[in-house]
Amino acid sequence: MEALFIFIAKSSALVALFYLAYYLLLRKETFFTSNRWFLLAGLITSVVLPFIVYTKIVWIDPVPVSNMSYSPASIVHAIEEESFEINWNLVYIAIYTIGFIAFLVKFGLDFYSLNTVLKGKKVQQQADFKFIDTNENIAPFSYFDYIVYNSSLYTASELESIIEHEKVHSDQHHTVDVLISRLFCVLFWFNPIIWFYKKAIIQNLEFIADNEAAKKLSDKKAYQYTLLKITTHETCVAITNHFYQSLIKKRIVMLNKNQSKKRNYWKYYAILPALVAFVVLFQIKTVAQEKKQIEAVAKEKEQSVEIYKIKKNTTDQELKELSEKLKANHDVDVVVSEVKRNSKNELTCIKVALKKGAGEAQTIQINGDEAIKDCGIAITTNDNGTKKIKLIADGDLDGLTDEEGPAQVRETRTVYQNGAYTTPPTPPTPPVFPAGAMPSPPTAMANMPKPPVPPANLNDKTAMKNYEKEMDEFEKKMDAFEPQMAAYEKELNEVMSKREAIFEKEMEKYEVAMEQFNADMGKYDQQSNVDMKQHEIDMKQHEKDMRQHEKDMKQYERDMRQQERDMRLQQRAMIQQQKNIAKRQQKAN
Repeated sequence: MEALFIFIAKSSALVALFYLAYYLLLRKETFFTSNRWFLLAGLITSVVLPFIVYTKIVWIDPVPVSNMSYSPASIVHAIEEESFEINWNLVYIAIYTIGFIAFLVKFGLDFYSLNTVLKGKKVQQQADFKFIDTNENIAPFSYFDYIVYNSSLYTASELESIIEHEKVHSDQHHTVDVLISRLFCVLFWFNPIIWFYKKAIIQNLEFIADNEAAKKLSDKKAYQYTLLKITTHETCVAITNHFYQSLIKKRIVMLNKNQSKKRNYWKYYAILPALVAFVVLFQIKTVAQEKKQIEAVAKEKEQSVEIYKIKKNTTDQELKELSEKLKANHDVDVVVSEVKRNSKNELTCIKVALKKGAGEAQTIQINGDEAIKDCGIAITTNDNGTKKIKLIADGDLDGLTDEEGPAQVRETRTVYQNGAYTTPPTPPTPPVFPAGAMPSPPTAMANMPKPPVPPANLNDKTAMKNYEKEMDEFEKKMDAFEPQMAAYEKELNEVMSKREAIFEKEMEKYEVAMEQFNADMGKYDQQSNVDMKQHEIDMKQHEKDMRQHEKDMKQYERDMRQQERDMRLQQRAMIQQQKNIAKRQQKAN
């Protein structure tokens, strides 16, 4: 219900916006055909644009839910205080429906009246037109390819003017414009602007027909006398183009008006800033979403670690130095044994046992005929200074840093301890699209040059010469501004491309980690003696949350790229618009 009211309000506002633009800027211009399409575009825009909504997601911290208790007494008291209220939404819908049905019935009666006039009449086909010479006392009109008139009411010259006028209506399908405007009056009958809008459409169609008919007739003054001779008529068919309208004076004025200058075409673009403002104010929907709790947990788990890798080509001396480093830096006892190598001197078998103080011993053993995958030891240092030691096998060290420095890791690896998994594996956290400051737009944009104003007296050679100089300077400034915009766009593209590349690499690592996580879960389930049913449910839900979070991040990335593209297009459109205005002014003079 609320969505319907919002749609009606937005559509009505857009209709009013286009009508004001036409009334204030275009109704006195002689661009009749352009005005026709402008008015029709206004009606279409008023229906389509409210459905185009850009969704902007804003992430907020989870809001704690307070526990509230209700006593039976308070519930009873709340029920007693309820009172009868009028549902105004239903009242408004009822009023709108009554008006809609009434005007729809009126529309149907007009069609019935038209059918009564056309039915049973003798039709004379000439080229693409169907002429009906009736004996009824009605005003001449056209309806698609039908042209209806009463020849007994007019002289030969008057009838020629009328037919030429109606041919224009029929040839250019003006009946479609009339029907569309009538339908909008039925839909938005409550909006007074729509009735003025329909009147403007019909008036402009008459201007078009008058202008085209006058060109084809040999005596333009005789055509105007025909308009003046009969200014009213008692009977007119409502949904047709009829020759006699109450705007005879305006039609004659437009017939004798000088052709508008081409530079005035800029008035059609005046509607664009208003439409952009409408979209920014009403068509951007901000959606607040709570951050996933898992994100907070993942952040808490970000710890500083040192990685000591054992690779297939690690020498015996390097293994000895690794043991010494762990003992000296972390007081960890490491024993490496059962070392075997192939003909290429690559490790194929190794057993690593470690222990810190009175803690439980950890052992990893790899046997096979092929070279081992990277394994090693990870020392995790928590914020409180405590340390955790993990033995990592099966190539799980891929992508982590060497022992040269600490690394930020976002997942805890599964560890073998005395031949079995000791703890359930923890799923990896999806990567976040890289953030950071965006390049600043050119500072010169705020000082964009304005086109010079042409002199009032175009015959003043001195003033015109100064104006041409100003135009040359204006074009030079605009040309100088263009490279800055191009450089700005290039810088934006480079920044976004780098971030996208980083994000894609992180996503690849994340997918590999998820595959490893699933494999670890299978091993853990097989070897664990505890009931893992509930844990599996939790893990599946967690994995589902991770996939949704990944989709949200990708959508956020697409939205950010689209927003930047829209901003660049808008900036380029503003620059191009000013250059076009300046060029049109220069050509007009």
